[in-house]
Amino acid sequence: MSEVGAKALELRAVLEEILPPIREKYKNFDAWEAKMAFQCAVASRGWTAPAWPVEIGGKGLTLEEQLECDAEFSRFGTPQLPAVYGVKNVGPTIAAVGNEDQKKHLKGIIEATELWCQGFSEPDYGSDLGGLRCRADLDGETFVINGQKVWTSIGMHATHCMLLVRTDQNAPKHKGISALLVPLDLPGVSRRPIKQINGHAEFAEMFFEDVRVPKSALLGPMNEGWRVTMTTLEYERSGVITLAGALTGAINDLVKSDAVKTASPVMRDRIMKLYSEGRILNIMGEQVLAEALGKGSSGTASSLIKMVWSQLGRSLSEVRMDLTGMEAVADFHHPVAQSFMGGRSNTIAGGTTEVMKNLIGERALGLPREPK
Repeated sequence: MSEVGAKALELRAVLEEILPPIREKYKNFDAWEAKMAFQCAVASRGWTAPAWPVEIGGKGLTLEEQLECDAEFSRFGTPQLPAVYGVKNVGPTIAAVGNEDQKKHLKGIIEATELWCQGFSEPDYGSDLGGLRCRADLDGETFVINGQKVWTSIGMHATHCMLLVRTDQNAPKHKGISALLVPLDLPGVSRRPIKQINGHAEFAEMFFEDVRVPKSALLGPMNEGWRVTMTTLEYERSGVITLAGALTGAINDLVKSDAVKTASPVMRDRIMKLYSEGRILNIMGEQVLAEALGKGSSGTASSLIKMVWSQLGRSLSEVRMDLTGMEAVADFHHPVAQSFMGGRSNTIAGGTTEVMKNLIGERALGLPREPK
């Protein structure tokens, strides 16, 4: 048995033990309380951040082992862990550029006593992150924060935020930005849920009005927040591969389902198109993995995967909806209906398709920017 297989089997045994009582109590994982119960159970067994080095609370898994274990989570149909943004993005960034005092947050992330979100997007500056206007002005040894963030994942539930702010109002667009570690129970912080078409509120608007944090909240050098942010985004590499793997797995399940046997020739053509594109996505994921293991850059491949994944995920949700028919149309809470409504956001989240195309054109193909 390979070491990768051993880690996956270890996780499988944990999931087989902790999931039945949670499913019995909550029936499904739509409720936040159910997700947190699962998160706490996972944390108690040391599986919150298995990819982290052992010395900071992880299991030191290799990238191949991470993918094997991600596949186990997917196979059991588990929800996304509420601590995912702390584990995948904020925690590794703190470990990479934070000071010793800031690294104390890592224990809270591991134990799920601290739930972190990322305060990046703003009403007029989502994908164009360099244009953010939320500001933090130094008043002695204290930053005073004023501004707004939007589309903040788990923003209504998070306890802490890695917040990008403008600390030099006169600097060029991508300069003068700093990253702050901000507790969300401070005076002047308010939040408002963003209700989605599927009835959920996975995102929040966040408002900061004269919020005061000590200068020690600064993560990385002053006015170097853009570089810190790029560090954070680098840690999403394995997440991109995981998304691709989960989607191709879902397409494979659809191809093997009984619904395909009775589908019309036109529908079967659509499903086979999905399957072919899923195979291409899988090959692209292998390319990112190869680059990651070789310590190479995966920027171009990751952008391609994000674009293909988002469009393919939306197409899959549409095919499922058409296959299910009136059963899903008539029931707002039907899983296929919920997937269909949620799938509309795939081409927006994490960078719109239009932005991804620009990045690929400029960085991979060397195409000139359109003159303004």
